[in-house]
Amino acid sequence: MTSERTYHHGDLRRALLTAALDVVAADGPDALSLRDLARRAGVSHAAPAHHFKDRAGLLTAVAAEGYALFADALAGAPDLRERGVAYVRFAAQHPAHFQVMFRPELYRADDPALLTAKARATEALRAGVSTLPDAAHGEDPRLTGVAAWSLAHGFATLLLTGNLADALEGRAPEDAFRALAGLVFTPGPTEGP
Repeated sequence: MTSERTYHHGDLRRALLTAALDVVAADGPDALSLRDLARRAGVSHAAPAHHFKDRAGLLTAVAAEGYALFADALAGAPDLRERGVAYVRFAAQHPAHFQVMFRPELYRADDPALLTAKARATEALRAGVSTLPDAAHGEDPRLTGVAAWSLAHGFATLLLTGNLADALEGRAPEDAFRALAGLVFTPGPTEGP
């Protein structure tokens, strides 16, 4: 029995993170409690504190993991439009991470692992803006980045909350986002000779 218990809880940290993601996906981050997660994992109510200290520590780990996964998802996209598609796809595939990542009041924003993962994701997003022709982002590439982020984040949020079902009319979210991004980020007219 002891070896089974050791095996079962050999990665209690991962088990708690997985349970936390399940709770957040089903009921939102506000429904999360360490005591409930301990019950789900079949451990004492104090056991989660050994890995995360408190609820904010657990949510910090969720956000850090989310940003790392997010950075990986964005890294393979060749241009700004496809980074937006990767953004939307990430939100759809990782809704619990997505809910926590963009609510800094839930976690410790100064956590080193979180800062590293967030910096990687930010760089991947900014690199997408650099793929636009100079005329497409005018004088301020940073504002173009904010516009692209707003478009992708807004679309992803509307998708996750079920507010796009009618508007998509059966179209795949990725295809709809590509079309929308094409409307917004169309390069300006080229100058003639």
